[in-house]
Amino acid sequence: MASLKALKLRIGSVKSTQKITKALNMVAAAKLRRAQQNATAARPYSERIREVVESLASRIEVGPESPKLLAGTGKDDTHLIVVVTSDRGLAGAFNSNIVRAARRKADELVKAGKTVHFYIVGRKGRPVLQRVYPKAITGQHDTTEMKNPTYAVAQAVADDIVDRFESGRFDVAHIAYANFRSTMVQEPVVEQIIPVRPTRDGGDSKTASANAMVEYEPDEEEILKALLPKNIAVQVYRALLENQAGFYGSQMTAMDNATRNAGDMINRLTIQYNRTRQAAITTELVEIISGAEAL
Repeated sequence: MASLKALKLRIGSVKSTQKITKALNMVAAAKLRRAQQNATAARPYSERIREVVESLASRIEVGPESPKLLAGTGKDDTHLIVVVTSDRGLAGAFNSNIVRAARRKADELVKAGKTVHFYIVGRKGRPVLQRVYPKAITGQHDTTEMKNPTYAVAQAVADDIVDRFESGRFDVAHIAYANFRSTMVQEPVVEQIIPVRPTRDGGDSKTASANAMVEYEPDEEEILKALLPKNIAVQVYRALLENQAGFYGSQMTAMDNATRNAGDMINRLTIQYNRTRQAAITTELVEIISGAEAL
């Protein structure tokens, strides 16, 4: 049985931990609202620019003169997965879920005979991937100094990815991140960003008629040359914003659970402390009474 001193020290230690988890919960809750607003505000723009690019791509015939980001390299042997995670932990399974989704995609590609490389954004994705795919990590963007996601950071990541594509280091690129749904739900997704896929609803009569009514000046290929790199930067920016909101939501939930668990542990340890103390007092009383009777 643990001594009274050991129990008292452990209760104090758990109370200190509870103060930390409660403070982290409050900080995450305070930051979540702004992060959620930013992620929500970016969704319509990112979805619309992707729809425009996909619609334009469906209107032209891909040929040698088409932008490479649209036409691709003509093969899909080498795939790059951009894994976007946070730089910090204490957020439950937030980062591990993103990495798990990226690994599932990588396993599918490897099983199909493809070569897979990883590009890491954020520190938490590297340890697991480096252990499972030790030679597959070919790049990383340091975001440790980034307090809040900015378009400049997304642009830097996108430029690096596009440069690697233009130099022939991969054929297809995907991005893995957590789509923020609520404080309890962050949905890991893996989306293809290079080359751009034509619109998925090309057979829809309303979409087809709407596209037929639009004339572009300059032509579609010239517009795509300008929009394709911007679309990649916007999709990376959205992933960063969605991840930030998801991180704070997961951290708030995890720290709330940790605070409650610490409270339950304090109650159990307090009961154990009181029982041990009462047993020690009873033993002393028995010894005193026995000594008095012996006299």
